[in-house]
Parts: sequence; structure tokens; C-alpha cells
Amino acid sequence: MAIVFQRALLREYVTTGVATLLILLAITITTQFIRFLGHAARGRISTDAVITFLGLAGLRYLPILLSLALFISILLSLTRAYRDSEMVVWFTVGQGLFSWIRPTLLYAIPLVLTIGLLSLYLTPWATGKSEEYRRLLESREDVSAISPGIFKESKRGDRVFFVEKLEMDLSVVANIFVYSEEDEETGVTIAARGYTETSRNGSRYLVLENGRRYVGPPGTAEYKIIEFDKYAVRLEEKAQQTYLPSVRSRPTRELMVERSSQTDAELVWRAGMPLSALVMSMLAIPLSFVNPRAGRSVNLMLAALSYLIYSNSLSIVQTWVGQEKISFAAGLVGPHLLVLTVVAVMFYRRVAVSSLLQLLRRGT
Repeated sequence: MAIVFQRALLREYVTTGVATLLILLAITITTQFIRFLGHAARGRISTDAVITFLGLAGLRYLPILLSLALFISILLSLTRAYRDSEMVVWFTVGQGLFSWIRPTLLYAIPLVLTIGLLSLYLTPWATGKSEEYRRLLESREDVSAISPGIFKESKRGDRVFFVEKLEMDLSVVANIFVYSEEDEETGVTIAARGYTETSRNGSRYLVLENGRRYVGPPGTAEYKIIEFDKYAVRLEEKAQQTYLPSVRSRPTRELMVERSSQTDAELVWRAGMPLSALVMSMLAIPLSFVNPRAGRSVNLMLAALSYLIYSNSLSIVQTWVGQEKISFAAGLVGPHLLVLTVVAVMFYRRVAVSSLLQLLRRGT
């Protein structure tokens, strides 16, 4: 009977967990895609960088999504068992509340280990790549960072670019407009297409083809009109800035070697992700109890509130460790031990109530 009980529960856990994770991934990817499209529309990032940033953001959010999917799948599975009176059947055949701990741990431990690997190794790598790629985009020449339909001003403020559209390979721009100020004269250049080119000495040029250029002092009608088949403008090379990776992007091994308040705070967060996932998987068991008199959604609201309080407490503890208000050891184990104590109390109360009800039924 125990084997049948364990297999049935694990099967439902996995089915619910996969469906929950797919839904959470779809929501996250959609919202992040809209966010990065907004950045591209404002000219903050180039259009060809949207997919790259989207993939790196998905890797950064994956530990949180796995932890949330683990908690929701256990909660929904056990809540459904209570509503369908399936829990009464299992209790009748001798499967008490503590019998749910073993199959729940069998389901949760592989996910907790995966969350730990992601939080300790993959998420910092994705964060570092995102910062490095963003720095690379900021160091590109002005014409490489423009987006179709957006007026883009150069860093020095002496040029304004506008491109109507990009070709499929993203290396050629069509219907380009360039406004420039140089030697007390203004110039307006219009071309059918343009692209960047590197000379033998390493200099970068913006090459415009089939266009017209208007040059003259501002406020007068003394303008020269120049038609050209090909016109090259030298692009100033930007100085490469020193890249200092943030604490969030540094490998876990480096943080463990260089001990400071900031590195300890980051270690508390990274180690807290798998620990909180394990604790929340145990908390979902007593939280799944459905009281028919209180309504079906009360336990779900309480579970959502518990998850928010727990996750926010981890952020608060991380801040306290960074400000040296509490020690590293207290920040690492303190909130998890507190929630484990709450879980133990909830288990005790639930088992005590169930035992009392069984005694009353036998007495009647």
C-alpha cells in the first residue's frame, strides 16, 4: 500500500510541477520580451541584442521559477486531495500526515539540488555575461547602436542618426538620415543605404551610398548641395572602459575566498535559494489543508502570503548581512530555522487535531 501511495503522489507531483513550470516560464519570457523590446524601441539596446538578453534573463530567473513551481505543485496536489476527500481515504488505510514527508522529499530533493547548482554557478555566469554584453553594446560606435524608427544622438552630441529599416542580416541600414555639426557648419546627409567598414589600419567608417548632402552655416541660405555615389565618414573609436564585475556576477568560489560584508550577503542569497525551496516544500504539506467551513481559497491565500513573507525575509536578511547588522552564520541559517520551527508547529497541531477527531469518532 505504501508503494502505491508513493507512486501515485509522485506522479501527480511531477505532472503538476511540469505544467506549473511551463506556465511560469511562459509568463516570465513574455514579460521580459516586452521589456527588452521597449528598451530596443527607446534605443537603449540594439534590436539584435533582444534575444541574447532574453536568454540570459531566463537563466537568471530559472532558480526562482523552479522554487516557485516546486512549492505550487506540492500545494495544489495536496489541496486537490483534500477537496476530493482522497486524504480521508489515505488516512483511513494508515497513511498519516507524516507519511507525506518521504514522497515529498523524493520529489523535492532533485529539484533542490538543481536550484542549488543554478543559484551557485549558472546564475552568476548568466549575470556576468549580461553585464559584459551590455558593456560591449555601450562601447560600440554610434551607428551600430541605432534602432529603426528612432532618432539616435551620438555620445558627443554632434550627430543625430535616423534609420528607417534594417536589412535581414542587420549589417546594412536602409534610408538613413544623418545630421551633423562641424566647423560652425551644419550638414544633413540622406542616403539610400549605409554600412560600416573597417580599413586596413583598423579605422572604422560609415559608408553611405546613393545619397545627397547639404552643408552650410546655420541661419543662412548659403548651402552647398553635394550628390554622391559613395560617401565615407570616419567613426571615432570609443575608449574601452575598465570592466569591474559586480558581486552578483562573480563566481561563488571567488566570493568564498574574498570574505567581506558584500560577498557574505551574496553568499547568503545564493545558498538561501535551495534551502528555502526545501523548507517551502515541507511547509506546503500542512498549508494544503482545506477547511470546508472556511472556504476553498483560504489556504491558497495563506500559502501565497507565507511565500511572499519568506522570500522577502531572505532579501531583508541579505541586506542586514551586507550592512553588518547580523553575522554571516545567522543570516545563512536563521530564517530557515525559524520557518522550520513554524513547519514543526503546524505539523504538530495538524496531527493533534486529526488524532482528536479520530478519538471522538471512535467514542461515538
